[in-house]
Amino acid sequence: MTTLFEPGDPADISRLIADHPLAWVVSRNFHSSPLPLLAETGADGQVLALFGHCARRNPLVADFREDSRGLILFNGPHGYVSPALVSKPDWAPTWNYAVLRFTVDIELVAHETDDAIRRLVDRMEGDRWSTDRVGARYKAMLDQIIAFRAHVVTAEHGFKLGQDESPASFAEIVAGHPDRMLAAWMEEQARP
Repeated sequence: MTTLFEPGDPADISRLIADHPLAWVVSRNFHSSPLPLLAETGADGQVLALFGHCARRNPLVADFREDSRGLILFNGPHGYVSPALVSKPDWAPTWNYAVLRFTVDIELVAHETDDAIRRLVDRMEGDRWSTDRVGARYKAMLDQIIAFRAHVVTAEHGFKLGQDESPASFAEIVAGHPDRMLAAWMEEQARP
């Protein structure tokens, strides 16, 4: 990706994961599943690993036992940008987006399955709900699930959020775009 589409702050990468945790996890055998993941970061905020879980019967588990290399793809805010939003008659439509692509080595960590589930529930529910409410069923559920840690080998990102627009066109797009989340990310990425 070009430097034009770099995130405004390196912390925006982990924030995108926190705001949009559902990612495609893909094996070298091209099995894939959408799975919610949590970012594990270093002291500098760089994403070092992605932590999650899946059903033991998921074909990804057998794939990653044979070959740990995989690909993880996150789609953040994105949307079509219509020429109707811009007052320039020769302006062409585009698509704005924030995406992440990680090449990873997957480590199956069965002994961390309970932690993986509890951390995800805590992230999504806060103090509104707990796995304790499942009761005796929880142990049976755990037996069907396995946690994994995806250690980041390479990371690529594309934050194409209007950085190449003129100030006037950018302002019109942000003011009129129907996806207010996308517009908010555009504004945030435009800040110096």
